[in-house]
Amino acid sequence: MYQALYRKWRPKTFDEVIGQEHITETLKTQVRSGHLSHAYIFIGTRGTGKTTCARILAKAVNCENPVNGNPCNQCRYCRGIDDGSILDVVELDAASNTGVDNVRDLREEAVFTPAVAKKRVYIIDEVHMLSLAAFNALLKIIEEPPAHLMFILATTELQKVPATILSRCQRHSFRRIPTQQLADYLMHIAARENLKLEEEAARQIGRLADGGVRDALSILDQCSGRGSITTETVFETMGLAGNRNLLLILERILQNDTSGALQMFQKIWLDGKEPASFLGEMSGLLRDILIVKAAPAGAGELISGNFEREVLDRFAAQMTKEELLFCMDAMLEASGRIRQVRNPRMVAEVCLVSLCDKRNAESISAVRARLSRLEETVQKGIAIPAEAKQEKADFAAPHSVPDRPDEAAESRIPAISRDRRPAPTAIEETAAPAAVPAREAVQAAPAPEPEPEPGAKENKEDTEDHVAKILKTARDRLPRELRSFVEDDTRLRARLEGQDLILEALPGFLLDRLKRPEVRDIFGTAAKEVLQTPVAVRISERKQDQREKRDLNELRQFKEVTFK
Repeated sequence: MYQALYRKWRPKTFDEVIGQEHITETLKTQVRSGHLSHAYIFIGTRGTGKTTCARILAKAVNCENPVNGNPCNQCRYCRGIDDGSILDVVELDAASNTGVDNVRDLREEAVFTPAVAKKRVYIIDEVHMLSLAAFNALLKIIEEPPAHLMFILATTELQKVPATILSRCQRHSFRRIPTQQLADYLMHIAARENLKLEEEAARQIGRLADGGVRDALSILDQCSGRGSITTETVFETMGLAGNRNLLLILERILQNDTSGALQMFQKIWLDGKEPASFLGEMSGLLRDILIVKAAPAGAGELISGNFEREVLDRFAAQMTKEELLFCMDAMLEASGRIRQVRNPRMVAEVCLVSLCDKRNAESISAVRARLSRLEETVQKGIAIPAEAKQEKADFAAPHSVPDRPDEAAESRIPAISRDRRPAPTAIEETAAPAAVPAREAVQAAPAPEPEPEPGAKENKEDTEDHVAKILKTARDRLPRELRSFVEDDTRLRARLEGQDLILEALPGFLLDRLKRPEVRDIFGTAAKEVLQTPVAVRISERKQDQREKRDLNELRQFKEVTFK
């Protein structure tokens, strides 16, 4: 009968356990000296050797001929514990025995002396699954057990075990096995099992196992039916070829192709992928790219192994660290919000839209991501696309108005035309006026102010009337907290300049809210309805010294105010 590799190669002595020497050496020393604790708790992730070490310790304390702290595996006690014929060593699954009644039955049995072995050993796996009442029932016997009794508790979630239990146990923390050590162990087993395993494939399996020996052996067992085990074999066997859809979505994000990203997500959603799982896998992909970008030298040991290194290197060259951090923040935020809504698919789609067009995001990380992209583009000497130019203009002074009208026109003149003007022709020299001394130029009479054109006053009144109608129309559509500001011209002012509606607000809450796209759209829609033409809305900061000074006579209407 075929036996799974993780069962066939389960260690039978402390020396066969890999990667946990800091624990096995301590236990061997205690067995040799006889200084054993009455209760142990083994902590660690899955597949790192907790239950295995518990069984070896149970054999070692009952072995007739221990060898340097290891069980001999030849005496009747070792063989009986291995085949389960000795009932003095009991393994319990706390997930199936969570109630207080199960613990009470255990307490009644534990007081009896062993029937065959030297010690009665209780191995309780996943002990954190016990109820609070069960922990309280177990507390007393763990604190003062009979001399023949030993408890070995194992858990993957230490935070769920009460402190009263932890304080009465000797604690041992199991580590994840390093990738290279796992790969060497797999090569050793493959040689004993006559499997053709490539070294790179062994390292790939080690990365996928996430530090667990049992997971690594299970993956090797799964790949053993494919003949020669290569990296491509591991990817195909583990179904990681489907991760290419994630890579395609990330490519769409880098190309700012919102439609393509949503269509790819629609495809994997129809294939049965849950939005929460999709966000988690995308976060893992971005994490691997960030590690390759930030620490390329040691990335081989740090990445998860779900994606090929060449693919990660290619994306790392295309993205900045700030972009990666922004994308990861967006994915993590969406993962946290997905549990609070009824339509998880919508959360994932909104996240993709914000990643494809970072201008829709208002977070600091989004601004840093956009700036880093512009800086890298300029450093590489690549022509900035129109969209990037617009972003750069938004960062520089998105809503500022030049102090002098001729500044904008002057800025558009090429530098060559200003610095190297052509020599004047003969006609220009003749017509040019003679040079005027500086003092005479200063004392010259100022140019007369142009007289206002007829109808200018009426046009100004019409413009003010249009602005008032726009504010009135927008007021009823704004959120409640903003409606009062529309009527207060000391905090918000509006004016029309050509096809632009300028909104000036004091810095703080009002200015931040006005910059939101949905609020800006309300003013733009209202202006379009009043003027019957599209209008661009521009938000600018109003300085404190621009506020009108209130006349003191306005304060005399209040009885509480007195003047001396």
